[in-house]
Amino acid sequence: MGLGAKAVIAFTVLCVSACSASADSFESGDRFLFFSGTDLWRNGGFLHGGLLWSPGGLDRQGFVLKSLISGGTYQYTSGSLGGATVRGREFVALLMPGWRFKWGTTEIDVYAGLDAEDHRLSPDDPGSSLRGTDVGVRVAADYWTEPSQGTMLQLNGSLSSIENSYSAHAAFGWRVFERFYLGPEIARFSSGDYSQNRVGVQLTSLRVGLCEWSAAVGWVNDSDSRSGAYVRFGMFTRR
Repeated sequence: MGLGAKAVIAFTVLCVSACSASADSFESGDRFLFFSGTDLWRNGGFLHGGLLWSPGGLDRQGFVLKSLISGGTYQYTSGSLGGATVRGREFVALLMPGWRFKWGTTEIDVYAGLDAEDHRLSPDDPGSSLRGTDVGVRVAADYWTEPSQGTMLQLNGSLSSIENSYSAHAAFGWRVFERFYLGPEIARFSSGDYSQNRVGVQLTSLRVGLCEWSAAVGWVNDSDSRSGAYVRFGMFTRR
């Protein structure tokens, strides 16, 4: 069978970490963070949106709840259908309670909760393991620190019981013009016998009015011997 059907998990995992923010982004009294974004490469395109809620305040240590919905399309070549191109549509919903640990400019958020996914294929591919509706458990962690004045380090990880998928993402940045962080990022995603690797450049924490923006561009290759450019955009606002 073609392995590309599992690539969709990579985009979902990226969405889970998309609302990570600099330590000084949150003000006293902020309890809600609304985030959205998109992730594109030549074999898939996805949109996501979500909400982060912390009743004690986003700038403090304590309980936090992350919810997210994601949808998009992707395509792959199916071995079980004689090399036919299969186009997939997916919808993902995550609901993950967690806890924020915070000291100084360092923050660690850990989550565990519901992972629900629905995949529709055209033509239908009986050989695909991502087909129809699946419900599982996902655990995730986000880490942000500012090791020196003018630098940042971000680490994200996620593991789901659906296809035993996992992800790892790391980004480092230097403060530019006192406006945003700019630097390299790397990421790896794996699901069953499918894997995907990314190397790129990311921009983080560009504040414009009440919104904060992020972006990334780079190169992706996967275990189906497919490669190409990827582009990612993200935005969040606090209330």
